[in-house]
Amino acid sequence: MFDLSGKVALVTGGSRGIGRAVSVTLAKAGARVIVNYAGNEAAAAETLELVRQAGSDGEILRFDVSDPEAVDAAIADAAKRHEGLHILVNNAGIALDQLLLRIKPEELEKTMAVNVGGALWCAKAAIRLMMRKRYGRVINLTSVVGEAGNAGQAVYSASKAGIIGLTKTLAREYASRGVTVNAVAPGFIETDMTASLPDKVKEDAIAQTPLGRMGSPEDIAHAVLYLASEEAGFITGHVLRVNGGMQI
Repeated sequence: MFDLSGKVALVTGGSRGIGRAVSVTLAKAGARVIVNYAGNEAAAAETLELVRQAGSDGEILRFDVSDPEAVDAAIADAAKRHEGLHILVNNAGIALDQLLLRIKPEELEKTMAVNVGGALWCAKAAIRLMMRKRYGRVINLTSVVGEAGNAGQAVYSASKAGIIGLTKTLAREYASRGVTVNAVAPGFIETDMTASLPDKVKEDAIAQTPLGRMGSPEDIAHAVLYLASEEAGFITGHVLRVNGGMQI
């Protein structure tokens, strides 16, 4: 069950947090994993070592997901080295939180370029390869706030809502070519980003979660693994909520 032997996966933003957990989980299922990173090479190398400890292999690959030319070149070259690309996990993202009246134009531009543009450019490059083989899995990471909203996250919420629209559109465009496109919407997850939040914010978030705890990166990784598997072959255009009941 959930055997990815012989498959090649690219995980963007794979150096830490959810991206690292996804990389290791896919490796445990047998996939060769390409770990994308933007700046922290040491952290990406740590992820690759964990991939190898999980019994698989891969490489680290630096490129900026918001740069379409860099994305095209990096993904095409990696696919040549690994003789294909079967799974793309669009995990890379940023959050520049501000109340509406404090948002600066550059914060909107950067967030949309990375979160929405990054997913779009990577999907474009990957699907171009996948459709030739008439097989592919694209999994986009959105967020509970993309559907429910959250005070102080107007730009981030808009970008994650954009990911949902992108997911559903690409699912319709490429289903006939054997490519499924789905999204995973995490709730409140234990990562470096949430670790720095005030205790009161964490307590409030947990109070809004019926299961009564924060999620782990592995909770998200297991959902990604399912959508990347053969068992999920009849699912496309779906948003899988992994949020402990925070939004139902």
